[in-house]
Amino acid sequence: MTAYIFFILCIALSSCSTRPDSIQSTSSTKFQQYIIQGESLYEKNCSNCHQTNGTGLGLLYPPLNKSDFMDNHFEEVICLMKNGKKGEVIVNGKSFNKEMKGISTLTDLEIAEIATYIYNTWEHQRGIVDVQEVSRIISKCDSVEVIR
Repeated sequence: MTAYIFFILCIALSSCSTRPDSIQSTSSTKFQQYIIQGESLYEKNCSNCHQTNGTGLGLLYPPLNKSDFMDNHFEEVICLMKNGKKGEVIVNGKSFNKEMKGISTLTDLEIAEIATYIYNTWEHQRGIVDVQEVSRIISKCDSVEVIR
């Protein structure tokens, strides 16, 4: 439902906006498909720990909503979805040290859809995260320890 409202707002704003073309592309059909599918995948695979509203769970699981880590570590976030992470991560000045298991069964397209959703929800406005970009990033994060 949140994604639907977001799309209506994006379409309304893009029709009368003077924003750059790269931002206006968020009203494209491809972007809308990524957001809708990404929201579904996020709810299925991520929201149990990071919560539906992206606020995380205490000091166990970090927030995605208002997250300096997401803002500053885009490629690592993509790798984390696939490979997971052990060890400490600092988000908004707070330490989180709960193991995050990767979801190795996610395809590059599914990761692109989740990334598009989380990077365009709450206060993030990155635009579409294309599958080719995700594939390029995933190919470089093979050296990251895979946690399943």
